[in-house]
This record gives sequence, structure tokens and C-alpha cells, in this order.
Amino acid sequence: MQIGSMVLAFLVGMGLVVQVGLNMAVARSLGGAPVAALVNFLVGTVALSLMLLIVRPDWPAREQLGAVPWWAWMGGLLGALYVATATFAGPRIGALLLLALTFSGQLIGSMLVDHFGLLGFQQQSISLQKLLGVAMLCVGVILIAR
Repeated sequence: MQIGSMVLAFLVGMGLVVQVGLNMAVARSLGGAPVAALVNFLVGTVALSLMLLIVRPDWPAREQLGAVPWWAWMGGLLGALYVATATFAGPRIGALLLLALTFSGQLIGSMLVDHFGLLGFQQQSISLQKLLGVAMLCVGVILIAR
């Protein structure tokens, strides 16, 4: 197993709740979730730009950009939708339920993506064990919501 990647994924997951809280503070100060989401992405763009200046990767050629499937560009749209939704919903339903619902959606979506081998993921069939694991986690979400 790749322990380093697993630890990193866990820590980033913990950081999501911090991100939601920070974005909520921006939303309260600036007047709403859409503005907070835009600020989030502007700050992220600056941070990534600085990282690229430091790392200095080769920039993709125009042909490489043209080779990206049209639907792959929607990742940024989904990221913006997540940030805006979490910033809006977080203060209404609380951090725990927000992340529990987000996590359960990710689990079910991941299971389907893996089962059908979508989006470049290796095909991994749904098994009874996986279904039971996801079902138990979703029961946990129901308990959290009550």
C-alpha cells in the first residue's frame, strides 16, 4: 500500500472542513457564497501560479491542450460548484453533516466510476463487500443527520 498517499488524502480530507469554515467567514464578510467561492479560486489560482513559477514545468503545447477531451474541462466547474455549495450549505446543516453527505456522495459515485471504469479509472467491479461497506458508511450518515 502507498501509505504516504493515503496519509496525504486523509489530511486533505480533514482540511476540507477547515476550507469550508474559512470560506464561510469570507462569505459573511463579503456578502455571500458565490463571492466567497470566487475569492477561494482566485487565491488558489495565485498559489498555483506561484508554485508553477517555482517548479517551472514545461508548458503544454497548443496541440496538447486541444487533445484534452471537452468533458475533462468540467473538473473546474465541479470544483467551483462544490466550494460554492459547501460555503452555502455549511452554516445551515453544520460541518459534520455537510462532510458526511459529501463523503457518501463521493463513495457512491466512486463505486459507480470504478465499476464501469469511467474517466480513466481502472475497472473494478462492485462486490458484496464493497456494497456492505458503503451501506454501513451511509447508515453512519443517517445517524449523523438525526
